[in-house]
Amino acid sequence: MANKYCYLFSEGNANMRELLGGKGANLAEMTNIGLPVPQGFTITTEACTQYYEDGGISDEIMAEINEYIVKMEGITGKKFGDKENPLLVSVRSGARASMPGMMDTILNLGLNETVVNTIAEKSNNPRWAWDCYRRFIQMYSDVVMEVGKKYFEELIDEMKAKKGVTQDVELNADDLKELAGQFKAEYKAKIGKDFPDDPKEQLIGAIKAVFRSWDNPRANVYRRDNDIPFSWGTAVNVQSMAFGNMGDDCGTGVAFTRDPATGEKKLMGEFLTNAQGEDVVAGVRTPMPIQQMAETFPEAFAQFKEVCQTLENHYHDMQDMEFTVENKKLYMLQTRNGKRTAQAALKIACDLVDEGMKTEQEAVAMIDPRNLDTLLHPQFDTKALKAATPIGKGLGASPGAACGKIVFTADDAVEWAAKGEKVVLVRLETSPEDITGMKAAQGILTVRGGMTSHAAVVARGMGECCVSGCGDIKMDEANKKFELGGKTFKEGDYISIDGTTGNIYDGVIATVDAQIAGEFGRIMAWADKYRTLKVRTNADTPADAKKARELGAEGIGLCRTEHMFFEADRIAAFREMICADTVEDREAALAKIEPMQQADFEALYEALEGCPVTIRFLDPPLHEFVPTEEADIKLLADSQGKSVEDIKNIIASLHEFNPMMGHRGCRLAVTYPEIAAMQTKAVIKAAINVKKKHADWTVKPEIMIPLVGDVKELKYVKKVVVETADAVIKEAGSNLEYEVGTMIEIPRAALTADEIAKNADFFCFGTNDLTQMTYGFSRDDAGKFLGAYYDKKIFENDPFAKLDQAGVGKLMEMAIKLGKPVNPKLHCGICGEHGGDPTSVEFCHKIGLDYVSCSPFRVPIARLAAAQAAIADKK
Repeated sequence: MANKYCYLFSEGNANMRELLGGKGANLAEMTNIGLPVPQGFTITTEACTQYYEDGGISDEIMAEINEYIVKMEGITGKKFGDKENPLLVSVRSGARASMPGMMDTILNLGLNETVVNTIAEKSNNPRWAWDCYRRFIQMYSDVVMEVGKKYFEELIDEMKAKKGVTQDVELNADDLKELAGQFKAEYKAKIGKDFPDDPKEQLIGAIKAVFRSWDNPRANVYRRDNDIPFSWGTAVNVQSMAFGNMGDDCGTGVAFTRDPATGEKKLMGEFLTNAQGEDVVAGVRTPMPIQQMAETFPEAFAQFKEVCQTLENHYHDMQDMEFTVENKKLYMLQTRNGKRTAQAALKIACDLVDEGMKTEQEAVAMIDPRNLDTLLHPQFDTKALKAATPIGKGLGASPGAACGKIVFTADDAVEWAAKGEKVVLVRLETSPEDITGMKAAQGILTVRGGMTSHAAVVARGMGECCVSGCGDIKMDEANKKFELGGKTFKEGDYISIDGTTGNIYDGVIATVDAQIAGEFGRIMAWADKYRTLKVRTNADTPADAKKARELGAEGIGLCRTEHMFFEADRIAAFREMICADTVEDREAALAKIEPMQQADFEALYEALEGCPVTIRFLDPPLHEFVPTEEADIKLLADSQGKSVEDIKNIIASLHEFNPMMGHRGCRLAVTYPEIAAMQTKAVIKAAINVKKKHADWTVKPEIMIPLVGDVKELKYVKKVVVETADAVIKEAGSNLEYEVGTMIEIPRAALTADEIAKNADFFCFGTNDLTQMTYGFSRDDAGKFLGAYYDKKIFENDPFAKLDQAGVGKLMEMAIKLGKPVNPKLHCGICGEHGGDPTSVEFCHKIGLDYVSCSPFRVPIARLAAAQAAIADKK
């Protein structure tokens, strides 16, 4: 059978998400369970993929769309362009993963002057008819023909000024008719031809525009952040219109079955009378709370509450719904599992378990690990908050604390953040184009818009603090300033916003670290119950190690010893070592560092309380330690009894064309075995001392040799380590055990892992370097050209942020398969940045790693991702 590219809502169901997209599958499901849904059809995600392959809509797909238009006309009893009973539709996107605000929508499609006059006369409501038409021209021009919204908004503002009114709703039928004429003239001026009158032509234009919007810049950024592959495509939903803008017995709203900011079990949402959907979402008018709908539309509100209960019981999750009331009658336009803050997600998951709707495993599986990030970041200090007086208040749209310098545009936010500035983005209202600036900012503050506006929904999805709808702000975007609480704020002034309460403060407010407790603690306990992968941390200081332990780390997977050399008292001794002419001089310089290193390791073992600690020996090239300032060079020359010229020659001799592939890692230990010997003494002596103090702890250091590419390198350095360690242990009369392993970060090590495993107690994948070496990308420079790779769809993700499973992952899998049979005791982990990325953690579980190691704040993310991988595996 040929591919089927279109489905009536009555032909689909909730399980067809991949084909019908989230919106289409849920419209079909709501139709199936008998809810009041305006009928229509869905064009599948496969049609979108085909559109990109063919460079347009093929004849086969076009014929099927035409066939389904006829079916839709039959169901509704209306016809496109008909003078008696015209069909008007909305055209909306719907990918299989929810992407709020990223994709395009067109309402009131099917209108032309003839149809407008027909519906004006039939409804006896010319204001409504012309309002629909001017909205349609504006949306179609913007979305389909890419004529910017601002041109039309300027015309509306001029009309309102001329009539002496402030709201669009105050314009009458004649004003709106005049505006429609001005809009069409604007369209012709920009496009060079008349606005299309044929509804079929309008529809095909709109469908193509929705397919195109799958590849717009904001959708691409959102997809990269949320692991949504380009190959999924978007579906298109063509649905007959329900009108919320027909008059005062009509309206439109967005609601959640639970509070998306806190998770509280109560209906939460907003409603606007005499309006269409985009008015609520775009935040053009600040709407009223959903509860007020009970007064204006008691019957529709009672029915809506029942629908909410039905949907939550059906989907076993908090629902985010859009609806319209037309002549007091309720119509459901969409439902989906609602975007929520991390705090709300945890509460909702726990509540659903307590209500018997979800099992523990299902609760663990429904939390997006990436969202936990926000809970681990600072909140405002309660003492500092009590002492501060808010200068204004908006809606607490996405919780957390944000403090930074004020910027007024998304581009400025990106630019300032790149310079290391913390910024708060202040906008009249955000639009989807602002996504990069929203990401770069610490928080977002808007003048207009409610809890369901674009800013609020996107901020909650990104886990970013947001305060929306602060109407007291007198905004002057053109001059980059605003007034609030009797003060004028300019670009660069500090401001603090509280996304939980909606309070806005002048200046900087102190923040405190977050705690794992309550629902967070419950979910993490369930995660630990079901995961099999251990989670360690990358930590070089006792403070980092302590934080990671608080967040649930089960050991240190990577301690980078070189970070310990940079402190002032040590760097001088290390520079002496670099400049030394003989082995004896080098050893004398290293002897000064040894007790300091030993003290570092003792503090780390103490912080870990008997959990495993993996210590990587010196890795970076020596040129990173030499002075660059003239005064420091002179100081080093004097201390060494050498001339400045001598020191400069030594520094020049350390210069490498490609230091990341140069004299570093185990290559340093091969050239200067005394470095490895000193580090071994420090590691072992520290372990012996701590073991004496805590006889009940398991103190068993794991010494990791970096950058091994050949088994002979490992054998050579391991011999130095073992001889030194055994001598120290013997002298101390101790029975301390230790392990010597290696980092697998060179492709050759993965390819010869069977040889290397015979001489290693453990493997740890250093995937930052392994990615660099496998791709031949410099991780310091790749950022300069990766943007072009994303644009051209060569890459969908930064391979340094998300593990390349097809290439780098294959090398990891190969190393485990080669290594374990020759050394059954071999344990394997990962300690590159990928150790805290959820999809990479899932892959590590799949290939049989024993642990992942990540930065302290990513430990809970890795714990949750590891549990989800284990739960998915059992399924």
